Amino acid sequence: MLMGALLDTPRTEKFNESGVGNNLRYGLSSMQGWRVSMEDAHCAITQLPGNLKDWSFFAVFDGHAGALVSELCASELLKCIVDTEEFKRIDPDLAPSIPEIQQGIREGFLALDERLRNLPEIASGKDRSGSTAVCVLITPNHIFFANCGDSRAMLIRDGKVSFATTDHKPVHPTEKERIQKAGGSVIIQRVNGSLAVSRSIGDFSYKTDRDLPPTQQLISPEPEITVIDREKASDQMIVLACDGIWDVLSNDNLCELLLERVQRLDDLSKVCDEAIDYCLYKGSSDNMSMVLVAFDPAPKVDPSLKAEDEKLEEVLERLTNKGLENAFFAPTSKIDCVLNHLQNVCDFPLPPHGIYCKGGLVQRILDDYKTSSSSRRALEESRLLSLQKLFGLPDNLAATAAAASVEKQGNCDGDETADA
Repeated sequence: MLMGALLDTPRTEKFNESGVGNNLRYGLSSMQGWRVSMEDAHCAITQLPGNLKDWSFFAVFDGHAGALVSELCASELLKCIVDTEEFKRIDPDLAPSIPEIQQGIREGFLALDERLRNLPEIASGKDRSGSTAVCVLITPNHIFFANCGDSRAMLIRDGKVSFATTDHKPVHPTEKERIQKAGGSVIIQRVNGSLAVSRSIGDFSYKTDRDLPPTQQLISPEPEITVIDREKASDQMIVLACDGIWDVLSNDNLCELLLERVQRLDDLSKVCDEAIDYCLYKGSSDNMSMVLVAFDPAPKVDPSLKAEDEKLEEVLERLTNKGLENAFFAPTSKIDCVLNHLQNVCDFPLPPHGIYCKGGLVQRILDDYKTSSSSRRALEESRLLSLQKLFGLPDNLAATAAAASVEKQGNCDGDETADA
């Protein structure tokens, strides 16, 4: 991927969505993080239109050099797939042809890429963005994985990783061979020393040889498609995520984290939140998006584990506020320092992967403290000016009186809350 500029502090606000349909549940989360803009996009449709109502579609798109292509992938890819002749021939009363579905997915990817090429802002060279694409098409009996780039999808079955897509990197022998045949080179593991993926939608500055078909250009829009028979008694979850997640967590590590968290959180989007927070506070500097799909055999929430997790959050809130009050750290301290302190002093059992999945909670407590402190200072300054104006008090006496007045108001507010 092309590296983007970074912010001074990460944008940790998250977009969440969850839903149910076709005997599955899903949750998703996305966060801008350290990047100056959000270039990820996603798609989650539990029930396809028309005669495909028993089918579901989920996808993650990781944009680079802009968000236009990733956003259009999210809105247009499925339309391009179902508009192919292969999909139009599907008869809901007959078993679908697996090769035809695969071909339809492939043709949909290529059709979208060609459609984007002809957009005025792209054809003029004004927009040079591109995007990875990873998606799953879930039918009553099969799961179709389609991957183009280095976003990844993974199937969890019987408590372990059963399948994961392969990242399309320039150093992969078959990818490198295509790049070199197209007249390019792989330098520092990047196409022509620049792009870190070897397949993507868009990126038309790498698709300029008119004598070559789309799939043989420096960067190919062709997806790698894998079909897996569903095992309805043992298929538990599918996760789709951009490389900001996979740069921190291996397939097995993420599998373990998700299986552990879904027993404590009943909202799958919050499970995604905590996985993203874990990656953020373990060093990921990218945009991050994750879609989590749960089948019926997925672990259910354990009431005792849920209560334990809620108790942990209470303990962390108390310890964080205590640390602020005793000046062990400040609300502006680096979050990793705060988390390390809390991990050392917390005597309540932490999650198996440590405190990092609770980094978002701790950051909110710090932000709230900072906001309340700023409000208190502003109120003290206002009272100070009033006292000086009304009584002509010296600065030191006015400041003491203003602080005492604010403290008294705070105590009264607390008493009223307690009485309520």
